[in-house]
Amino acid sequence: MNKITRRKLIYGGAAVAAGVGGLAVADRLAKRYGLIPPDDGGVYGPGETLTYACQRLLTVHKPVREFPRSMISKDPFANAIAKPSAEFKQLEAYGFRDWRLVVDGTVAHPLVLSLADLKAMPARSQITEVACEEGWSYIAEWIGTPLSSVLREAGVLPQTRYVVYYASLEKQAWESMDIGDAMDPSTLLTMGMNDGDLPVPFGGPLRLRVPRQLGYKSLKFITHITATDDIKKFGKGLGSVDPEYGYAWYAGI
Repeated sequence: MNKITRRKLIYGGAAVAAGVGGLAVADRLAKRYGLIPPDDGGVYGPGETLTYACQRLLTVHKPVREFPRSMISKDPFANAIAKPSAEFKQLEAYGFRDWRLVVDGTVAHPLVLSLADLKAMPARSQITEVACEEGWSYIAEWIGTPLSSVLREAGVLPQTRYVVYYASLEKQAWESMDIGDAMDPSTLLTMGMNDGDLPVPFGGPLRLRVPRQLGYKSLKFITHITATDDIKKFGKGLGSVDPEYGYAWYAGI
């Protein structure tokens, strides 16, 4: 991706604010910097492209919003999850000691990591908000290792443009993000929540937290991560299963 300067961001934002003329400028900026989302086709394609490009341009290098500990929600909402399989229950019974995360794709050194391996890596915590597209939200502390640390450990290759990630409980559940979000220090592979282990209803033992996007991008029960230079070869080529059901691939907040 071409280098984006602060001045170009300001000009781009001003152009978008200008209305119809801004749409054309935003479209040119999106194409120039490769900010075209996988779900750019169809009736809503131009809108998806505009949203993705504008948010990417205007939030580059901007820290994610964090909250004071006093604002942690006392009763966070855990939305419904699929019924745990016998295999999952067995893993849980043994403290998830046999849980594994596979990291492959466009990396120099594919990895198979246990929770102990992940906990031995540099850790950080963040107090951020989970905002659902259905209107509810909560604030919690999330503890884990940055996804970027894992990708660097695997030797992510320069041609990588996206990272695809899969859940174990939901066989059809998979998501992806661009390499910018993947390497952002706020994107965490979380194993803890509010000073304790990550509870199963909230995605334990391993959840990917993407605080720059709506909650459905923070997939629970992560077992597999694939780096890739071509998102079109996954699923129907829309970047995840969500666009197939009317949701946007990029769900920036």
